[in-house]
Amino acid sequence: MIRLTRLNRVPLVVNSDLIEHIETTPDTVIALTTGQKFMVLETPEQVVDRVVAFRRSIHVGALKTTENTGELDAEAAAAGSTEYEWPNHQ
Repeated sequence: MIRLTRLNRVPLVVNSDLIEHIETTPDTVIALTTGQKFMVLETPEQVVDRVVAFRRSIHVGALKTTENTGELDAEAAAAGSTEYEWPNHQ
């Protein structure tokens, strides 16, 4: 979910998975897969940045694990590491 602001300055929380496309007309218009459209104060670039930040936070959160799983930790994921270390089960 991302936080946006309608043109009348009312806050809005949007399920970013439902965003189909974003237009500039000159206002930013967001179209959802449900057919709903709404205008926001944020630029298309700001909306995309928020979606990317939200999804990154989900992936980093999913990668936080204990040492024994062998998965990436949050710091490595945030640094862009894609190395996977298999657990050493003996």
